[in-house]
Amino acid sequence: MPPAASPSITPDALSTGTKGPASNDRRVVGVISLAHGCSHFFHLIVAPVFPWLKVEFGLSYAELGLLMTVFFVVSGVGQAAAGFVVDRIGALPVLVASLALFVLAALVLAVAPGYGLLALGCALAGLGNASFHPVDYSVLNARVAPASLGRAYAVHGIAGNLGWALAPVYLVTITQLAGWRWAMLAAALLAAAVLAVVWQARSLIATPQGDRTRKRGAPASASDTFAFLKLPAVWMSFLFFLSMAIAGGAIQSFGPESARILHGVAPQWAALCLTFYMLASAGGMLFGGFVVANPEKAERGVAAGFGCAALIALAIGFGTWPGWAIPVLFSMMGFCVGAAGPSRDLLVRRATPPGATGRVYGTVYSGLDAGLAVSPLAFGMLMDRGLPTAIWIGVAIFQGLLILGAVRVARLARPMLRPPAAPAAAP
Repeated sequence: MPPAASPSITPDALSTGTKGPASNDRRVVGVISLAHGCSHFFHLIVAPVFPWLKVEFGLSYAELGLLMTVFFVVSGVGQAAAGFVVDRIGALPVLVASLALFVLAALVLAVAPGYGLLALGCALAGLGNASFHPVDYSVLNARVAPASLGRAYAVHGIAGNLGWALAPVYLVTITQLAGWRWAMLAAALLAAAVLAVVWQARSLIATPQGDRTRKRGAPASASDTFAFLKLPAVWMSFLFFLSMAIAGGAIQSFGPESARILHGVAPQWAALCLTFYMLASAGGMLFGGFVVANPEKAERGVAAGFGCAALIALAIGFGTWPGWAIPVLFSMMGFCVGAAGPSRDLLVRRATPPGATGRVYGTVYSGLDAGLAVSPLAFGMLMDRGLPTAIWIGVAIFQGLLILGAVRVARLARPMLRPPAAPAAAP
């Protein structure tokens, strides 16, 4: 008896936006969100075990910080290139390779005898991380019904936040019980488990290869491949994500410490600020995903979310607050930023021409890595100069720029959405 055929996916159906049943939408979102959570987990593959690495290898804080810089520089450069690969060969093989790189990176870290292999492990993890935004959004945009995309983006973003939240607990707990090398091996097992889930669901998340979506006999030209780079909306989106990462990097790196200095927050409360921020951001993403129903008005969701967040940042920087109120303000700001997330992703989708999803998202989201690479250094210099208030001024400025950027992206993307004008009737 011949084996049952797997569900077929025709390139024509995907390229024209034909979607599957709602149950398949949910499964696609679940698998892609799981993979996204794994990528965020690997953002923090070494940071939670810095104290143990410092003692074992005699490293300075600068050397430890450089490991994170290696990760994000490789990820940022690789992300722009990964978008072209996704559009060329499809999302599935790239996603499988990325998760395999996570497994390899964790194994290299687990056996590292010195700083060189620690850096190599972080570079491999950064290379694995590079493809996730081009892969994820290529799959979601191709396989999820347009009416459900806002909710899909919300779940996708929440999964990333949960990956961030899981990494410190998972890695530090295992390190305390068995040592940091066993924690790296456990991270490799986690990535391998996610890889197994993705492979099991491969028929659901396949996207068409670029050479199959072109008309037969029409070879791709370099001008076609790179035409999206001429679109102002793409570069405005890149600057948008760069600004967002600079603001977010300042909050993650020095927000709790600057708030502790300004308001006399107890150390235990300062330590909880980021946890509250991330959890509230996840809730905000869920709220934003259900509230945003019209992608044509996504810039309004971005403006509302980041506008409120900027006001809260200024309140932290210039207000007088009791220590217990600071985690509450962090939670409020996290909710506002999270609520803007689905609108942000819908806005980028509006700026994406047909057939270039991977390339556009790869280029645009590389702005995140660039911002995360430079933000800690720049704001750390302000902290070294004794200017904790400047952290919140900077956060508010860059969040304000996000409002202007969203409006500009929406205006530039709007002509791409209009149908071509009908030819004038002959007299």
